[in-house]
This record gives sequence, C-alpha cells and structure tokens, in this order.
Amino acid sequence: MAKLRGRGYASVNYPTGMNLGGDPSQALIHATTTGTFVVSLSSVDLGQGIKTIAAQCAAETLGLPIENVLVDTADTDTGPHCMGTFASRGTHRVGNAVIMAAAEARGVMLEVAAEELEVDAADLETDGTGYIAVKGARDKRVHITDLALAAHFKHGRTISGRGIYLKEPSTPVPETGEMDPDSCQAHACTVAVVEVDDETGVVEVLELFNTYEVGRALNPAMATQQVEGGAWMGVSHALFETTEPYYPARDHGPRDFAGYLMPGPADLPVQHSLLLERPADNGPYGAKGIGEMTANAPIPAIANAIFDACGVRLTAMPFTPERVLRGLDALRTEEPC
Repeated sequence: MAKLRGRGYASVNYPTGMNLGGDPSQALIHATTTGTFVVSLSSVDLGQGIKTIAAQCAAETLGLPIENVLVDTADTDTGPHCMGTFASRGTHRVGNAVIMAAAEARGVMLEVAAEELEVDAADLETDGTGYIAVKGARDKRVHITDLALAAHFKHGRTISGRGIYLKEPSTPVPETGEMDPDSCQAHACTVAVVEVDDETGVVEVLELFNTYEVGRALNPAMATQQVEGGAWMGVSHALFETTEPYYPARDHGPRDFAGYLMPGPADLPVQHSLLLERPADNGPYGAKGIGEMTANAPIPAIANAIFDACGVRLTAMPFTPERVLRGLDALRTEEPC
C-alpha cells in the first residue's frame, strides 16, 4: 500500500458577458458639497470586489484620489438599471458605465473650475491629488473640496454624470448559426499536484499552480484573491460537494450545511498564482471578467492528476474515496471503470 503522487493540468477559456448582448448596466455619479463623488449602482457586490473596481474606475477617470469616491449599491427600486451580477459581466459592464458617467462629471467639474479660475476648461488638468490646475501654471489651482462648495453655493451647478453600457444584442444567423455571444474571452490554466492513498482512496490536493489571462488586472491583489478563492471552490466541487451523494436514494443526503461536505483549512493546497495581462479593447481600462471561471480549471486538473497518480480515470464528481477504490479494483481485474 502506498501514497501515489500525480500531476495534471487543464485549461479553459471563459466568456465575459452572455445572453448574446442586450444586457445594459447603468451608473450615476454626483459630487456632494464636500467634494466626495457618489457612484450609484444597482449592481450587487457578491464579494468579488465590484465596489472597489467601480471606485477605481471613477477615480481614474475623474483624476481624483480614490478617497474622494463613495460607491453606493442601493436597491433596484431606487437605483439605476442593472441586469444583474452574472456571466462574469460585472467589471466589464459596470466598469464601462462608471467610466462613462465619471467622464461626463469630469467635464462639468472642469467647466466649474474654469469659471472659478477664469480660464478655458481646455487649459485645465487634474493631478490625482484632488487639485484642478492650469496647465503650465501649477500655482493657479483649486481643490475639489473648494470647487464643490463653489459649484453648489456660488454657481448653482450640479457636478454629475450618467453612463450606461450596452453591448448590442446579436441575433444568430439562421443559416449558419453565426453569432456574437460575448464581449471578450479570458483564459486560464491550472496545474494540480495530488496524492492518492491506494489503501483508503483518499485524494489530497497538495499544490495548485494557477495562470490567468484577465485582460488588465485593475486590482491585482483582489484578482489573485478571486483566483485562489475560486480554486478552493474547484477543490470543493472536485472532492467534496454534492447535494445527493447517494442519489437516487435521498435518505442519507445532507439536510443542512452541518452535514454538507466542504474542504476545511487543513484541506487547502498551497497555491501559486500568476496573472497575465492582454488588455481587451472593449473592457474598462482593458479589463475582462474572470468570475466563475476561477472554479473551473482546477476540477479537470485534479481529475487528470488522479489519473497520473494511479491510473484511475474519474468522470463523475465528486472524486470520492469510494470511486477511487472502485477504479483501482477495476484496474486490478482489468474491468472498465
């Protein structure tokens, strides 16, 4: 009896946005009297960091510090339109809408600053620290806090903007099936290193090597966290999770999360993650969506690693000890798995 080590890899490509298009998301932005820009969205942050990405896109477009941006994901009754957080579309659709809204607000901001400084708006620039200044004359400037106060109480102006991003719907060509179903494609490859106990059938994932091409990583730390969190879900799907482990006999199935198997801290593999950047022409600052794909590649990589370790080819999840042992028995008796 032995513990057998194996290595396997799998690669995937994943679409950003689906539904053949026609799925708009909208963003609104306005400045308060203190110079804080409020971005209003109906797009739900599920933990993937869309509020942070929206704030980054707004700050970059406005030319202001991110501290001057507040993202409000209100509710769908009062907020601007959004089709929803699905199909890895959040960063792409919402990011583009926020950039459009922030660009319009920036135009108004520069117009008000031009009135305050008695110059042409085309002669102004932002420095990223909160000041709007005359190009080539850095001492002639106004801070966004003072400018917002002047806009409200002196000029009676609302510094605001609206944005909505829509990928035009694509209708399939009846004769050929030709269509344009998504906006861009992200890519990933995972290498899994596993250890298989040929006495108990237990599979342990020791290491995962993750390489993801995500367009431009607007927030590399968050993107890495999403990749590695998704890989945890992939391990969970591959080795543990199932709603009906004894289907069709439901008597022994899990009835709550106390009995629902998922990997714990001791089951987590060491992860090595690398982000590759090939900016998308239609993405916000080149970004693509990476949402659901992060759980995909680890699953077949683990299956291939199990095959490399012990010769058992598993095609049904989860890869339980029972299935591994049955596969080993079949190999010994030269029966098909």
